[in-house]
Amino acid sequence: MLPTAVRRAAAWSAAVILLITVGSLAVFALVELRAATVPLILALLGTSLLHPVVPWLVRRGVSRGLAAGLTCVVLVVAVAGVIVLLVNSLVHSAPQIAVALPAAGRRLADWLGPFGEKVQHALGNAKGETNALVSTLTGSVLSGLGLLTQLITGGVLALALVFFFLRDGHRTGDVIRSHLPGRGAETVVACAERAFEAMAGFMRGTTLIALIDAGAITVGLAALGVPGAPGLGALVFLGAYIPFVGAFLSGTVAVLVALADGGLGTALWALGVVLAVQLIEGNVLQPVIQSRTVELHPATIMVAVVAGSGIAGIIGALLAVPVCAAGMGVVSVLRGLAQPDEAGGSADRGGAHGVAGRSGTWQDH
Repeated sequence: MLPTAVRRAAAWSAAVILLITVGSLAVFALVELRAATVPLILALLGTSLLHPVVPWLVRRGVSRGLAAGLTCVVLVVAVAGVIVLLVNSLVHSAPQIAVALPAAGRRLADWLGPFGEKVQHALGNAKGETNALVSTLTGSVLSGLGLLTQLITGGVLALALVFFFLRDGHRTGDVIRSHLPGRGAETVVACAERAFEAMAGFMRGTTLIALIDAGAITVGLAALGVPGAPGLGALVFLGAYIPFVGAFLSGTVAVLVALADGGLGTALWALGVVLAVQLIEGNVLQPVIQSRTVELHPATIMVAVVAGSGIAGIIGALLAVPVCAAGMGVVSVLRGLAQPDEAGGSADRGGAHGVAGRSGTWQDH
């Protein structure tokens, strides 16, 4: 009795509601099981960075298990070294930064009047919050055995998963094919390979860009004599993994510290350094380094960061973009399957056979 347009609209509405419900339940399950899901995602990210090492060692006569074990040892040493360097740098630089921020607030209050007074009040509160944060972290290290136990447990689980992924990841395609019928298995394998490639490319590119940005800004701030340059560089490195927001916050802190210590001239030079590095990153580094990864529109990245932070806080903001990149890789494969080529068959350039037939991430390695 209903018109065709109304029935189609009702069918689409039911489908959308069903998809939103399923997606919400999946996100809820992932958040509730974050003690397992976060180490799993971190393990996938670590594996995506390290997976070329194992085939390289295997080609030189090392057994796959030993190669995976050696790679994990290198990973532990590298992560521990980075954490020690970052913590040491931040601990030594935090007092200088905490003292410099109120001084910058006083200068802005003198120049901007009532608006500057509001900024001064905010920066004064930032100093108190910084001291409270340092005290809280110190107390957590000394007495927060529960949190420390959770972190150790999650780290051990992630490391164990990295080992198994590196050792047995090349069997993933065979396992999928043994449980699914032919074409469905090829589609799943193609989606998994494309998602893994996108995640690996994004993580490798972001890590390299973060190192270049942090090194350039640290050198620039040190040349200007800005106090706490290593700590500010560490903030830049960490902020690079949170697009837009991280770069803006770390750059703002660097400019404010330069303003408090060296005056307006030093602040303008620091602003020039930060802007120059960001321009080089956006126009040179990202197009060259990340040209082989799934390209995400800036609006997509911003929405992913906001949604991830709303779901899981800082961890969600850090993991949102690589997970989104993996999802876009899967979408690209499915779109290729849905678009017939000129010969009338499946689109080889993006379909299951096209992806599975090339040098796959898990299949060949």
